Amino acid sequence: MWTVKGVGLGVVAFSLSLELIGWLLRRLRAERPRNEVLFFPSELACVEHLYTLPASASAAPSAAPSHSCLCSLPHGVETSFSRFLRHLMSASSSLDLCVFAFSNMDLSRAVLVLHSRGVTVRVLSDKDYIAITGSQIGVLRKAGICVRSNRNSVHMHHKFAVVDGRLLLTGSLNWTLNAVQNNMENILITEEPDLVRPFIKEFGRLWEHSDPVRRQKPAARVDAGTQD
Repeated sequence: MWTVKGVGLGVVAFSLSLELIGWLLRRLRAERPRNEVLFFPSELACVEHLYTLPASASAAPSAAPSHSCLCSLPHGVETSFSRFLRHLMSASSSLDLCVFAFSNMDLSRAVLVLHSRGVTVRVLSDKDYIAITGSQIGVLRKAGICVRSNRNSVHMHHKFAVVDGRLLLTGSLNWTLNAVQNNMENILITEEPDLVRPFIKEFGRLWEHSDPVRRQKPAARVDAGTQD
């Protein structure tokens, strides 16, 4: 009798041990910083459903489309662009965007959707590219999104975004249709704090430097007739 009870207790203890180990493994996986590399050009696929997913589900590839789309593009296909868009749409509180060229209408729509959800969006772009035909910067400004540009002769050639102050999207990719569909480009996506923090700092520096109301202190006047 005691042998049977002992075996039963042993089975229960073993089962609990397996559950505990499984829980610990899931916890470790959940706490591991996200790291991903995407390469372009991207295959064409429908991304319509990504604009209606809640932020909490946007980064999950398994998230099902919230509605059907009748467009002719392939559906239910994961591509480099759809992955990139998922991470961008995962923003729930803030999006800091620093990009040289921005003419991709799908990405512009994503930023506008985030803005409509109450996400705080700040955009830095190059002062010369803003005026180019097809630039989406004017569309963002009309929607009430705060946009700033560099104030000097040096090009603002960065291409990065920081989502919720925790997720970095950076690489060679300009936010244009040509870059997404035709160019050989790359995007690194990471939650590694040691990599994210410098980009947050750089964005803050550029944002302050590009403040349109910021004025340089006037240079000290020197009277030509004054001598020591």
